[in-house]
Amino acid sequence: MAGSRTHGPYYRRLNRAGIPTRGSAQGTPRPRAGNPPTRSHPAAHHPRGLVALSRALFDTPDEDEILRLAMDHIAAAGPYRAEAGYLRSNDGLVPSPRNRQPHALTVGRKIRELAGQDGSVTVAGMPWGRALGLRGPDGRLLGYLVVTSRSRPTQAERSLLALLVQHTAAALSVAFAHRRQREDGLELRRLREERAALQRQLISVVAELGYERAVHALMADVAASGGGDEAVTRALHGLTGLPALVEDRFGRLRSWTGPSRPIPYPEPDPVRHNEMLHAVARETGPVRIRDRLITLIRPHGEILGVLALVDARDEADEHTVLALEHAAASLALEMTHLRNLAEMELRLHRELADDLLAGTDEPSAYARSEAVGHDLHRSHYIVVVQWSNWTPDDSFAQTVGRAASAVGMRSLLTRRSDHVVLIADERPHARALYEAIARETGTRSGTIGVSAPSDSLNDIPHHYQEAQRALDVRRQSRERYGTTFFDELGLYRILGPGNDYRELETFVDEWLGQLIDYDSRHHAAMVETLSRYFDCGGNYDETADSLAIHRSTLRYRLQRIRDISGHDLANVEDRLNLQVATRVWKTVLGGPG
Repeated sequence: MAGSRTHGPYYRRLNRAGIPTRGSAQGTPRPRAGNPPTRSHPAAHHPRGLVALSRALFDTPDEDEILRLAMDHIAAAGPYRAEAGYLRSNDGLVPSPRNRQPHALTVGRKIRELAGQDGSVTVAGMPWGRALGLRGPDGRLLGYLVVTSRSRPTQAERSLLALLVQHTAAALSVAFAHRRQREDGLELRRLREERAALQRQLISVVAELGYERAVHALMADVAASGGGDEAVTRALHGLTGLPALVEDRFGRLRSWTGPSRPIPYPEPDPVRHNEMLHAVARETGPVRIRDRLITLIRPHGEILGVLALVDARDEADEHTVLALEHAAASLALEMTHLRNLAEMELRLHRELADDLLAGTDEPSAYARSEAVGHDLHRSHYIVVVQWSNWTPDDSFAQTVGRAASAVGMRSLLTRRSDHVVLIADERPHARALYEAIARETGTRSGTIGVSAPSDSLNDIPHHYQEAQRALDVRRQSRERYGTTFFDELGLYRILGPGNDYRELETFVDEWLGQLIDYDSRHHAAMVETLSRYFDCGGNYDETADSLAIHRSTLRYRLQRIRDISGHDLANVEDRLNLQVATRVWKTVLGGPG
């Protein structure tokens, strides 16, 4: 039969890749002799062949083989010829060995000019040519396929070509991903084998000398070197192969040696961190918490910090625990020494600060300040810090000192029964110190008073009173927490310590005496109402809201104040004196009673 040669089973005409060869599709007629060949319908370009090619591309794990398959069988998409192919590598685009040599230089130069974009390519004898980028799902260029044709492709043929390019790029993406996985797996295996070899070597040596003795000697050398936290974590990481870290008492990172360091390091939660410290302190030896093996730096029972190993794979053994314990002992000696030095320096600073606040001779003060590394020849500000629910003991003083250092303040520090004092060599920022202490303490319920600048050591006691005055005024204001500067107090500056209280009492009695007597006899609040009225700038609504009374009640009270006191609030002089008198009554004389 005439059709017996063209209707055989489709799969019998496949090449080695399982892809139908040209002319093997069922029902594809050959042109008769004498008739000119006609342009074939897109279906003649073997859609089933593209399916088979796609399967072959995705079944191939090698990028070079994927590109070769796409180039060899480009005709499955239409009347195309593959001129060249390129694959991305660390060194750029690498040409395929199957590239056609007569046009290699021209095509290669055009590919470099395209710089990752698709574009036309001119090849002698081929009217149509395109360089098509092979891109992964994220848009990254994986390579190029350069295709030419002796005739201009139809829209359907272009669609088939685009589909082939997409499948080739997808197959390359999968192959690249698989290769990276294999490489990562090989690198991880190499690192593990290297670490295992190093551990076997160490254990072999330690077996002869005694592991514990060797670790003890190593940590003793580390402590003697004076390298601090970095030296200890470096030695511990070398012994265990695990990332080693040191945190301070508050959970802030001091040192990290090894991979996978978090950047930025997580800000500790004070409550949870304290709970963790107490939980570890109740145990004997290192404690595992999630992926960390933790031990405390605790000489003489006082927790100075935390030493930990990051052991996400739970690989720690008895040798790891032993190394961690010896490292903790070595670090405890180092941190105790540093703590003693810091306490000695703090004591010298405190003694000098105490003498400056009480008044001392300048030559002695200058000599002592040079000894502790502080320049007293500059102008200084006295800063008084008071925090609710925090006793101003040594711990709180050190907290304030850390916060001051964190914001760049150079200062001498001491403490009193209810506040901490800084003698700073520059004007503090309006909010920086307050915010830093709030972060350290975990609470914003604190007040800071700052004096005017002191250009003489003999004036420091007076400026100390200014700072206390600024703090007192802030604590009695509506917004109790924050920073107040003495030179911004305005009227309150002349109402501070050292003024003649008898004169102030006389002034208050002259302007408010009748109202005070009325309040006392009738258990009323006329003076407080007047004070709130001035504080609210004479605004009726704000004043009524602050007193929790109706607006008509406020109008009645103000009229009664005029009647009782005999002073007219509309008169400028009366209004000024009444406002000053209410301020004195509230801030200096203590308000009601």
